[in-house]
Amino acid sequence: MKKVYILGGAQTDFERNWTKEGKGVIALLKEVVFSALNNTNISLEEIKNLNKKNKIAIFIGNFCAEYYIQQGHLGPLLTEVSDVFYGIPSARYEAACASGSVAIDAAMTKIKAGDYDIALVIGWELMKTVDSKICGDYLGRAAFYEKEAKGIEFPFPKLFGKLADEYVKKYKLDENRYKRNLAKISSINYENAKRNPNAQTRKWFMNEKQANSRGEATNEEIGNMLSISDCSQVTDGAAAVILASEDYVNANNIKDKPYIKGYGHRVAPYLFDKKIQESKNDEYILPWTRQAIVDAYNRAELTVDDIDVFETHDCFTSSEYAAISCFGITDPGKEYEAIENGDISFNGKKPINPSGGLIGCGHPVGASGVRMMLDLYKQVTNTAGEYQVKNVINAMMLNIGGSATTNYSYIVGKESIK
Repeated sequence: MKKVYILGGAQTDFERNWTKEGKGVIALLKEVVFSALNNTNISLEEIKNLNKKNKIAIFIGNFCAEYYIQQGHLGPLLTEVSDVFYGIPSARYEAACASGSVAIDAAMTKIKAGDYDIALVIGWELMKTVDSKICGDYLGRAAFYEKEAKGIEFPFPKLFGKLADEYVKKYKLDENRYKRNLAKISSINYENAKRNPNAQTRKWFMNEKQANSRGEATNEEIGNMLSISDCSQVTDGAAAVILASEDYVNANNIKDKPYIKGYGHRVAPYLFDKKIQESKNDEYILPWTRQAIVDAYNRAELTVDDIDVFETHDCFTSSEYAAISCFGITDPGKEYEAIENGDISFNGKKPINPSGGLIGCGHPVGASGVRMMLDLYKQVTNTAGEYQVKNVINAMMLNIGGSATTNYSYIVGKESIK
């Protein structure tokens, strides 16, 4: 099977509010696309040549533009960015918060099939067009809306608050200890974000003491055991990666680029209560998430021991807590060991979210999967700047849609394997 390489990419500054700037989706796409092309040294003339040969395509990840900006039919939007994109096959892919990952999957599949040599993958979302309550309702479409979100204020904090409750119950954890561990996860992500020049919260204050101050005015409770400090951000932003075929890399004498070594994609029961019911006798509370990660390990012929850094979907601290065992860093129910030992911190043995993750970096829903892939690329190529982890050969990501309903995992690495 031929390899799919990552040539590079770009991310917008997730701190920005594009509506307040008086800018819309075309400005957002123009910035991220031309930044990605500059990063990869792909010229407009090269795009034209690839288009003539029918060897380039565009893959768009977006969740909910029909609500946030009243715009559907998103694939052709790049024709408004530049006429160089006229005629290039382009389509939108959607899987809630995993929309970016399904776009990557489609691009990777087309390249492996030999259809295209270059794929431009873009994930984006403009979310600050509405207030927080309306935004929470829109996000509820990532759950089974009629049964889990309609008429419920901020449905997703409540769903992932249920995950926290079920975790404590299933593994017989001490609730206060579990909450302290969630606070530690939050403080790590906020601290990591301070190193990232594109992170939404890089100027914010949050430490472990503040994250532990649940129920106070500065850290209000929002869903069962979860408080504001446990939540990812409402974010405007875009990320892009450019994928290339092995033939293209060889023909253009491109050196030292990482490739996608493995992937996993699994879907769980839609309703959260059915997830819990079906996993009752399984050692994992989210066995489908675990299986997606196992599939990625198997396809890459790697194990957790080979992974040097992780990017995970911390839409809430409870989802990152569950990811620790799904990655295989600990056994299920023992995640607290990796948190309390400092294993997942920036200088730990298995650092998670050096970018700041969704909590620290930000979570423009359709962009997060692509942003994670870009950060894996940066870590493996030693181009992550101040948030670079030392000696990275292989990096892994987990991107989930809904209440861990759609699960995607990717492993990116260099040619050599430790």
